[in-house]
Amino acid sequence: ASKPFVSFTAINVGLIVFLLTTQCSWRKFGEKLVQKSMAPKLDKIIWIMNLGSVCCVKVLNLNCSKYFSGPYGDDVLFIANDWHTALIPCYLKSMYQSRGIYVNAKVAFCIHNIAYQGRFSFSDFSLLNLPDEYRSSFDFIDGYEKPVKGRKINWMKAGILESHRVVTVSPYYAQELVSGVDKGVELDNVLRKTCITGIVNGMDTQEWNPATDKYTDVKYDITTVMDAKPLLKEALQAAVGLPVDRNIPLIGFIGRLEEQKGSDILVAAIHKFIGLDVQIVVLGTGKKKFEQEIEQLEVLYPDKAKGVAKFNVPLAHMITAGADFMLVPSRFEP
Repeated sequence: ASKPFVSFTAINVGLIVFLLTTQCSWRKFGEKLVQKSMAPKLDKIIWIMNLGSVCCVKVLNLNCSKYFSGPYGDDVLFIANDWHTALIPCYLKSMYQSRGIYVNAKVAFCIHNIAYQGRFSFSDFSLLNLPDEYRSSFDFIDGYEKPVKGRKINWMKAGILESHRVVTVSPYYAQELVSGVDKGVELDNVLRKTCITGIVNGMDTQEWNPATDKYTDVKYDITTVMDAKPLLKEALQAAVGLPVDRNIPLIGFIGRLEEQKGSDILVAAIHKFIGLDVQIVVLGTGKKKFEQEIEQLEVLYPDKAKGVAKFNVPLAHMITAGADFMLVPSRFEP
C-alpha cells in the first residue's frame, strides 16, 4: 500500500519565512525585489526561496501541530502559494525527482492574487539554474515595458504549467480567472488548458473564536455579543488613544495599503465623512505614500482618527471585535 501524503505549506517565500520570521521584514524585502530588475539579486536569493523550501521538509523538526512533529520525509504535498514559490515544482522535477528523491511528491499551486505574477527579463532565465526544457513554461510576451520591453519570463505561468494541480481561494475566483484576459491578467488561456479548482479560503476558527480570543479581554458568543461589543469598543478606543465613548460609531479598516485594496479611496473618503460624529481606526502596511497618509490622520483629526502603519496582530483582533463597522473599499477581491 502506498504511504499517505502529508502536506507542507511553502508560504509565499519558502525558507525565507523561517529566516526573516516576520511579515513586515518580508514586505520590505519583497517590495525591493518587485520594484527592481530581478537580475542583480536572483542568483543570490533563489536558493533560499525555493530550494530551501524543498530541502527543509526532509530535515527540519517543524513541530507543526500536536498530531505531528519531526521532518516530513519524502512523501509530501507541497502547497506553493503565488509567484514567489512558483519555482518549487520546477526544482522538484529537475533537481530532486530526476535523482530519485521525492519521487512520489506532488505540488499544488495556489493562486491568491493573479495580478502579481513575477514577470522578469527573459535573459534572467539563465540565472534560475534550470534545464532548457523548462524555458517554454516561462516564456511570456506582454505589452508592457516593465521590467523590460518585449519577451519575458513569467514565474506564475511556469508554476501553473509545472504543478500537478492548480487551485485558488474560491470557486467564484476560479471562474473569474478563466473568463477573459482582464480577469485572468493574460494567463486565462493557460488556466483554461490546465484547469483550476476553487477552494474557499476560510479563517482559522480557533484563532478568531471570540469566545476564546487571547487578544481581547472580553470574550463573547452569539448569546452575549450585545453586552460585550460596547466594552470591546471602549477597550479599542483606549488602546489607540481615541476618546472613550461607546455611543460614537467606530469604523475599522484592516488591510494592505495599495490601490487594489482601495487605500486611495479610503483616505479620500475619510476626509469627507470625518466631520460627522464618528471615529475610525486604520491598520495596515503597504505603499509608503499610503502609510504616510494614514499616519497623518491622527495629526489632522486627533480625537477622531488613528492610523497604524504596522503589522499588529493583537490590534487586528481588537478592531475586528470592537468596531461597529468594517470598511472594505477594495477594487477587486479574489
